[in-house]
Amino acid sequence: MTEQQLLERITLNPKVMAGKPVIKGTRLTVEYVLNLLAHGATVAEILEEYQGLTPEDIQACLLFAKKFLADTTFVPLLEPT
Repeated sequence: MTEQQLLERITLNPKVMAGKPVIKGTRLTVEYVLNLLAHGATVAEILEEYQGLTPEDIQACLLFAKKFLADTTFVPLLEPT
C-alpha cells in the first residue's frame, strides 16, 4: 500500500471530533490510537478492541503523525535537570 493510500484512510472534518484527524468511517482520532500505542497497547489488542479497524488503519495513524511532525521543530517537554 502506498503512502498516499494510507493517508487517504485519515480524514479531517470540522463536524467530526472537533475537526481532529480521524480514521475514515470512525470517530477514532489519530491522537487516541497513538495514545493507546504509547501506553503499551499492541496492534493486535487495538484491532481486537475495535473490530472495524485494520492494521493499515493503525499504520496510517503512524504515517500521519510522522508527516505532521516532519515540519515541526523539536521542543523538549521537560527541562534538563
